[in-house]
Amino acid sequence: MTGTEPARFDVAERRWLVTGAAGFIGAHLCRALIRQGASVVGLDNFDPYYDPAYKRARVAALAPEVPIHRIDLADHDAVVELVADERPGVVVNLAAQAGVRNSIDNPRSYVASNLVGFTSVLEACRITPPDHLVYASSSSVYGSTSPTPFAVEHAADHPLNLYAASKRANELMAHSYSQLFDLPSTGLRFFTVYGPWGRPDMAYLLFAEAITAGTPIQVFGDGSAARDFTYVDDIVESLIATALRPTAVTGTEDPDDLSVSPIAPWRVLNIGHGQQVTVDQLITSLARCLGRDAVRETSTRQRGEAPVTHADVARLHRMTGLKPNVPFEEGIVRFCDWYRSWQDLSGSDAASDLASR
Repeated sequence: MTGTEPARFDVAERRWLVTGAAGFIGAHLCRALIRQGASVVGLDNFDPYYDPAYKRARVAALAPEVPIHRIDLADHDAVVELVADERPGVVVNLAAQAGVRNSIDNPRSYVASNLVGFTSVLEACRITPPDHLVYASSSSVYGSTSPTPFAVEHAADHPLNLYAASKRANELMAHSYSQLFDLPSTGLRFFTVYGPWGRPDMAYLLFAEAITAGTPIQVFGDGSAARDFTYVDDIVESLIATALRPTAVTGTEDPDDLSVSPIAPWRVLNIGHGQQVTVDQLITSLARCLGRDAVRETSTRQRGEAPVTHADVARLHRMTGLKPNVPFEEGIVRFCDWYRSWQDLSGSDAASDLASR
């Protein structure tokens, strides 16, 4: 691999724009950036895919110092105007319609947010170029045909659902803008992020709710499906470290290396833990931490779901020197500690105050 080493900078040397700032990863990222002295502005449309009051409480708890503009990414003019006004050095696009299963039932919302909305981000970066555009992709792009562990060098051409297809499309759209307009861009393929303040539709939160309530957990399949669970703090640390290293044209002569471009300042990276956890292991760990028995109810495996995910994070480690710090069992304990406190808070006046901000 040849090419010029990209210029690096410190967190506080650039202004950061985070889209999806009221989301799970977005709010944690904003908190980490503020703690490191960065100037941060957020964007979120507080979509009712899940309760916006929960999003407001998340922001109030994690990043109350961050101003968040209520804008939908599909509003092209508003996004372009915001980027022109703020002139961020780093744009981190985390706003998206998430969820594999929902994409089967509500495909148009994924087109509007993940395709039309991402076009707004790309156009805004073309008009007011940042030093680096970092955007959320997903482990879902690998489908079920890639060998495990999933490596960024592998092809990702057989998505199992529209969500995965939209994220793969984002990677290709970014490549075109990187090549046409010399826009440094990095797509981050996140692997099953978990931790405090996660999305309420995620399996580990649904399982925790069922265990606490004593109701059956609906298990799709035989419980052997496995995911590469990655604690949110590890995700955020790797994201920031990557964002500080803008992409350069590599000039790679390896046609099989699909993670970088020979003609554009573009790359994709895996951000995961590198360790698989089965559904059965997840349920057992949650039940132990919450001190309750788990009741399982078996259903057929759902369409569009990959049986396993497993991240090869060698390239990320070589670039940043970082490895995941939080083992799964420790991360689950941290989550359960937060979950119990949130359950205590959610019925109190304090929760209402947080949600109304």
